Amino acid sequence: MSAQPVNPNLPPDHVTVFIDGVEMAAPKGSMIIQAADKAGIAIPRFCYHDKLAIAANCRMCLVEVEKMPKPAPACATPVMDGMRVSTRSDKALKSQRNVMEFLLINHPLDCPICDQGGECELQDLSLGYGRSVSRFAERKRVVPDEDMGPLVATEMTRCIQCTRCVRFTAEIAGTYELGGMYRGENLQIGTFDGKPLTTELSGNVIDVCPVGALTNKVFQFKARPWELTARESLGYHDSLGSNLFLHVRRGEVLRTVPRDNEAVNECWLSDRDRYAHQGLYAADRANAPLVKENGEWREASWEEALAKAAKILRDNGADALGVLAHPATSNEEGALLARLADALGTGNIDHRIAQHDLSDGASATTFAMPVADIGQADVIVIVGSNLRHELPLVHQRVRKAWTRGAKVHVVNPVDFDFTFEIAGKHIVAPSQIAATLGNAALTDAAKAGTRAVVIVGALAENGPHAAAIRKAAADFAAATGAALNRIPQGANAVGLSDYGVLPTARDAQSMLADARSAYVLYGIEPGLDFADTATALKALNAAQVVAFSTFACRSTRAVADVILPIGLLPEIEATLTNLDGRQQSTVAGGKLPGEARAGWRVLRALAGELGAKGFDFTDLAGLRGGMQMRETQVAAGKAPAVSGEGLEVAASAAIYRSDAVVRRAPALQAHPLNTEPKAVLNPQDANALGFADGVVGKFSTAAGTATLPVATSDKVARGTVWVETGHGATAPLGVGRVQAGRA
Repeated sequence: MSAQPVNPNLPPDHVTVFIDGVEMAAPKGSMIIQAADKAGIAIPRFCYHDKLAIAANCRMCLVEVEKMPKPAPACATPVMDGMRVSTRSDKALKSQRNVMEFLLINHPLDCPICDQGGECELQDLSLGYGRSVSRFAERKRVVPDEDMGPLVATEMTRCIQCTRCVRFTAEIAGTYELGGMYRGENLQIGTFDGKPLTTELSGNVIDVCPVGALTNKVFQFKARPWELTARESLGYHDSLGSNLFLHVRRGEVLRTVPRDNEAVNECWLSDRDRYAHQGLYAADRANAPLVKENGEWREASWEEALAKAAKILRDNGADALGVLAHPATSNEEGALLARLADALGTGNIDHRIAQHDLSDGASATTFAMPVADIGQADVIVIVGSNLRHELPLVHQRVRKAWTRGAKVHVVNPVDFDFTFEIAGKHIVAPSQIAATLGNAALTDAAKAGTRAVVIVGALAENGPHAAAIRKAAADFAAATGAALNRIPQGANAVGLSDYGVLPTARDAQSMLADARSAYVLYGIEPGLDFADTATALKALNAAQVVAFSTFACRSTRAVADVILPIGLLPEIEATLTNLDGRQQSTVAGGKLPGEARAGWRVLRALAGELGAKGFDFTDLAGLRGGMQMRETQVAAGKAPAVSGEGLEVAASAAIYRSDAVVRRAPALQAHPLNTEPKAVLNPQDANALGFADGVVGKFSTAAGTATLPVATSDKVARGTVWVETGHGATAPLGVGRVQAGRA
């Protein structure tokens, strides 16, 4: 290694290194293992992970470096110009084999019963670097397990102290829940307090664990990896559209794991996307067509059910009909719903079912700053969002930006928990959010950045002041030069907006407030999915209802006249459009239950009964060939009435109650983040009303009354009551101010 560069033609920030005789260029400051990976040269490792900080714990990556007397860890040795590295020399191989021997001294020989068997990094490397017989006769150490909650199973005797899980919870999740306790041969990895993991990303410790110490508790002892078939799919519980694989055996989805996509979810997956597949197999899954006769439900043939549905739609066309779709409906199904509405002569079609204020005719738009770029932002303003629960992996991108020095400002009705420090905090009642965005200090802070972004979330988009907040956020972004990222309210809200599932006449709130004589419900659980449940159920109960449904739940049975069972996203081939405007495809993974059919097939069959035009395709390719995006002139709705006395409602979706599938996943319902429904008030408001922690109160709006236990917290803005939606107990609270009193 001389003072003169080996290759003077390289960029000034690169050096020349030779690994196993292969000449290559590597960035200054990078490690040997990174250069080798880029060149496709395999170096064994356990503790190294390219998304985590370097720990150099395991020493499995020892290599021989010319002019260095001892083997060097490839993960922690920076490249230098002219450096010559050998990964397969006698010295390197002997060192790697010695490390493997030490790692196996205390590792139990329980591969036949280990869930990691068949996909274990230790198994793979021990085949090439391990001895056939151990030289140690001493007793192996045993480490007691601890309960890390309903999602992650532990067998800590298998742990090799690589600390990947520790670094994940510290660096990526930001919760610092795992750590090393004791020292030397007594070192143990675990939680400091013995409590379950509370991060919303906890399942990723399973992926980073190179052995069977941390495994998937839901999948435990279900199958071996070689029995499973991997199917490409997407997360459909938020608008990020995380890429994932469904692991399927004989048509049953047994496990979900992340699929790498740097532009979307990197290599991570939220717990909501990882474990929601349990909900596919709920007891109330709709698996046969149902018709209601004299108030009683009975199973029917597809021909009979479709004939009854067609009669309802024929008798109630044009303005008498409302079409309401869940915002996670696929592009293909959405395009056909729009065609069906056209054929029936109605402009009353909408997917914005959870939004109160549609007075500005707003629909979902794509992020002005792509998700992949948020980690490079220098100023981030979060408006009306519990981002950590709403979009866990976008929250993680904001944390990444903060670790690089970004300043994060928040305008919220509740001081939510984030895993990064807040530079500027504005905790105000929902009605004051729009005005707060005009704050001079906040504007100056955003102007100070060169890559600023405003993220507007569900509390703002779904609340009664949404139109004013949207305008204020747009004005703020224009004044400061910040990118405006409005979070689409639904997994496919962008795609449904593109393909015309938007009203040219009455919007979702209008067609429910001024009841129609018939409705089509598509993928909706009416008791929990609407913004104003009481108004929605009143309208639906008085009308004829055709329900395309994945679950024959109690609320669907109460309002519907015919239930047509359709498949969920993991069971069908479909496309969704995520918050960046990226169209992503899935393939069918799980088997459709019973007589359920893909939604597009049911829509085509119903259109055939109606004699509607535009449904003359025979397969999915034909359907997609005729799909065209629409420029919809969205009808503006009425602003909700929110004046008067009382508390303002700040309603955010409970992280594991966000949709029908998640609500039916037992492991997620047992998670510590899934708390009981309650009304949370500022202590001063609680004292004024005579409330204390644990007291049961009645909270009434014009729509209905909710009876909820009270909790007090100074994190809630004065004049505000915070509730989480997705619970039956909080569903009666509609729009408007709340009158509160003891139950």
